[in-house]
Amino acid sequence: METKLMKGNEALAEAAIQAGCDAYFGYPITPQSEVLEYLAREIPKYNTKEHIRVVLQAESEIASINMVYGAAGAGFRAMTSSSSPGISLMQEGISYIAGAELPCLIVNVNRAGPGLGTIQPGQGDYFQATKGGGHGDYKLIVLAPSSVQEMADFVFLGFDLADKYRNPVMILSDGAIGQMMEKVTFGNYTAHKTDKPWATTGKPPTRDRNYITSLHIQPEKLELSNLKLVEKYKEITKNEIRFEEVMTEDAEYIFVAYGLSARICHKAAIIARERGIKAGMFRPITLFPYPYKRLNELAEKVKLMLTVELNAGQMVEDVRLAVNGKVPVEFYGRLGGMIPTPEEIVTKLENLISYKNVN
Repeated sequence: METKLMKGNEALAEAAIQAGCDAYFGYPITPQSEVLEYLAREIPKYNTKEHIRVVLQAESEIASINMVYGAAGAGFRAMTSSSSPGISLMQEGISYIAGAELPCLIVNVNRAGPGLGTIQPGQGDYFQATKGGGHGDYKLIVLAPSSVQEMADFVFLGFDLADKYRNPVMILSDGAIGQMMEKVTFGNYTAHKTDKPWATTGKPPTRDRNYITSLHIQPEKLELSNLKLVEKYKEITKNEIRFEEVMTEDAEYIFVAYGLSARICHKAAIIARERGIKAGMFRPITLFPYPYKRLNELAEKVKLMLTVELNAGQMVEDVRLAVNGKVPVEFYGRLGGMIPTPEEIVTKLENLISYKNVN
């Protein structure tokens, strides 16, 4: 076991090395450029004659994601990272990769938008990540870290899930977690690399040619391909839902938040308790698959849920869908890179409680 003080982006990059990443293709954009910088500096140290690991700054984000497509199709552990507008440029390629059923890791260190926005942290890419930012019926497995430790841990998990389900995995972080420094512990990880008989590694005489494509001209074949994806997403939903609960056992009010917002809401729940309000916090870790069932169960015993996000209201739609009208679901958001304080969130809750009591 090794513990280091590291920046979130660098912890993620170090985890990629330890997870056996064979190929990284990316393009610099704040606030995630340290991922590329760290890998470019460190990965060559691990190269041998038998195994060359590639780090390449491509000419654009579009080129990056298509290089990932090629490397993943050849059976390598491939990844890219970017920030919000860069991920927007990758959407067509991500849709191709999902349609071709290729495993890879995509990292989005959110900045505030829309447009070029600001380099400050935001959570405006929730819809893009979870509702299919590209075209067609596809899903990414989406992991939302809330600490530097999870920036590292989710790389290992992400690569394993990608290989297990032959599906792209996205780590949806933000500029604050990418830039902050915390202690991070690396264990003795063993890469769960699976056999990839489908990979385009050259045709031996023992098998037929492998074809990797997302193009199916005949609608009957495309429908079968889509139905196969639907069944895979059902299996992922059955097996891979992850979440965290804080003080929900006796809670009357629950903050629902992910990533950076969850860190703030954890403190807000503590402050609320000090003021005599039985508050708890629910943090979805997988944004797809989303923990609808557990939120619905919690709605049976609380008076109100308050969703807190760094956007104009995105995940709140999934919270309302999960609750299905059992309790009121309110929203509090800050925009443009502004970050709420725990006290600000508690005040919002107090105002909502007062309003509900009056009305």
